Amino acid sequence: MNEEYIEIELEEEPIELCKLLKVLDLVEGGGQAKNLISGGYVGVNHEICTIKRKKLYSGDVLTFDGELFQLTLSEDATPAERPVLDETVTAEKAAPVATTEPAKNKRKRTKKPKVDEKTGRRPISFG
Repeated sequence: MNEEYIEIELEEEPIELCKLLKVLDLVEGGGQAKNLISGGYVGVNHEICTIKRKKLYSGDVLTFDGELFQLTLSEDATPAERPVLDETVTAEKAAPVATTEPAKNKRKRTKKPKVDEKTGRRPISFG
């Protein structure tokens, strides 16, 4: 399969995915960009991406409407460091460890009356 990339030169990085779609005039506005991303019509690095504000860096590949866009950094721009995912942190989030401690009781909320009995109006809360 012959993949031809359209090169996109970034002046600064990172750039959010929804903003990149707007800058490239692939969508009419930010709302449309966010809808297309959440609908699964946009790919990043050959995988479907549903994260609207995903940070993109030079070297990433954007897939949209059957076209591939390769992000590069302009010569006068300074590269930003990519965040490093810590494997131990992600493993802890993926599989929570069972504890022997009893679960704390959640705070019980009392329902406020919707209408004041005397005036027939709803109460106003300022805080």
